[in-house]
Amino acid sequence: MPTHRFDLWHDRAVFHVLTDPADRDRYLQTVEHAVKPGGFVIVGTFAEDGPDHCSGLPVQRYSAQALHNTFGVQYELLGQAKEDHRTPFGTVQKFIYCYCRKVN
Repeated sequence: MPTHRFDLWHDRAVFHVLTDPADRDRYLQTVEHAVKPGGFVIVGTFAEDGPDHCSGLPVQRYSAQALHNTFGVQYELLGQAKEDHRTPFGTVQKFIYCYCRKVN
């Protein structure tokens, strides 16, 4: 990672393919290092009622609360949203988004 920090971290569709706890921990450490205090994090993952596989890979599904809890108390939940994403193949994938601010 670069030595400077960012105001915004946006992830749609990476975090949910991290099914190994060690991989999730490394991801969370990277976010912690990369985002400035007061910066924002937007993460979109498969919702609890979303698919259990994507591109042949198993995925981890989340509720908004479970996703926020995974990031921890150092991130203030500012908002959440659900999305029914229609793929190019015409299937619908249910997503959950969390919008957080990294607490100083």
